[in-house]
Amino acid sequence: MTRYADGPGTVCEIYVQAPVERVWELVTDIALPARLSPELQRVAWLDGADGPAPGARFEGHNSRAGMPDWRTVSEVIELTGEAGTAAEAGPAGPRAFAWAVMDADGRYGEPVAEVAGSLARWRFELAPEDGGTRLRQSVEIGPGRSGMSSYIDAKPEAEEKIVEFRLGELRKGMTVTLEGVKSLAEQAELAEQAG
Repeated sequence: MTRYADGPGTVCEIYVQAPVERVWELVTDIALPARLSPELQRVAWLDGADGPAPGARFEGHNSRAGMPDWRTVSEVIELTGEAGTAAEAGPAGPRAFAWAVMDADGRYGEPVAEVAGSLARWRFELAPEDGGTRLRQSVEIGPGRSGMSSYIDAKPEAEEKIVEFRLGELRKGMTVTLEGVKSLAEQAELAEQAG
């Protein structure tokens, strides 16, 4: 049984015919998912941050049919493989970028400002493969309350179906994001080779 308290998640991946460095530039641009995602509408760095770094925070503004818009605050919890970051792997080695999403405004319960109470954790992993990049995106839901929590509270007997439905929605959004990153990276690579 898939229960919210178990931290369910999902993973999608895609092969990109472009080097890790080019794909990395795209996935660490927090504004890019807002251009590609059906749910995330806009983002902005907070507290003077201007790019990804461990502990840097950014806000996201989200929208979904049938729900009021909402804001989250995310904190970068992992940035590995880039020059000067933990676990340096060199320019073509594996890399990871991850962030935890908090309900800073208390939309689903008490406001959450700490990663330990995040409503989700997102991660991009990049690894060189056959002259290109294997790009994987994953999400783990919970442990903090999220939009699913009130549905589960109202219908606890349907928790597994509610969780599976949401994971399906997230997979669709992740697929759109990964395909968008692939398209942008491969177009840029072709343009550079032609120029």
